[in-house]
Amino acid sequence: MPNEAAAPAEESTGAQSSQQNLDRPSAEQIYRQVLSNAEDELKRTAPSLFISAFAGGTFMGLSALGTAIALALLGDGPVAGFCAKLFYPLGFITVILGRAQLFTENTLYPVALVLARKKHVWSTLRLWSLVLPGNVLGAAAFAGLASYTPALQPRILNALVRLGMEASQHPAATIFWSGVMGGWMIASVAWLVSGSHSITGSVMIIFSLTFVVGLGGFAHCIAGSGEVIAAVLTHNLPWLAYPRWLGLALAGNVCGGVLMVTVLEYGQVIGDTDLRKAETERPGEHRERLTSSFTGLPPL
Repeated sequence: MPNEAAAPAEESTGAQSSQQNLDRPSAEQIYRQVLSNAEDELKRTAPSLFISAFAGGTFMGLSALGTAIALALLGDGPVAGFCAKLFYPLGFITVILGRAQLFTENTLYPVALVLARKKHVWSTLRLWSLVLPGNVLGAAAFAGLASYTPALQPRILNALVRLGMEASQHPAATIFWSGVMGGWMIASVAWLVSGSHSITGSVMIIFSLTFVVGLGGFAHCIAGSGEVIAAVLTHNLPWLAYPRWLGLALAGNVCGGVLMVTVLEYGQVIGDTDLRKAETERPGEHRERLTSSFTGLPPL
């Protein structure tokens, strides 16, 4: 009889646990997951990070390639442009779900860790110094494959080159501020994926936001690199066009990712935690700040 009574109780506990797992995570829970992701990335060796970043740069070529193929088949016009941008998320889905390194994701994870723990600054700079060159070299490898081999039909290569020329020939202020928008959206993708319960949910998040990035023509320092480098390699742009575009897009992406997402989400978590403490503390009791409470968290 005791066993029979215990069985329904265990089933009830299991059901409650499963249901709790389906609840929408709080901002603090997402932040904890972000910190866990950041610690995992910072522990990786330099060769592992660089190779993963190089792979990420090549995989991001799928965004440019998918868009160029669609434009080559559909031609110009608003409807053709809209349909072509439906393929822009391909590179992001491949890189993020495949856990390859992408520089703009790393404007969220390690920076969130630095804000919470007030350390890992040098580890973050080390990560960036490996991931950014790896991503750029991967994008250059894709562009070289597209430009110097007969892998692509001429009309597809022409469409790819045209994308690079259009991206790089905007005024400096336009590239920078569109980079801010792009960095904001991609860092938002990283934040939301950290709170997703399923692969399907993650795919929908990545597709929805990156589709808007592509549709709006917002600069992304890695997704656009393959297009711009291809235009340089085919002599449709001067060599200096790429570093100019990259510097502006990179600065905008970092500003958008760090300031508009990481810092704001950190502030949101501070506010939530301070509010809960204010509701539970006795009058006169010392109030701890979230930054010190993060240092006392159990291992993630």
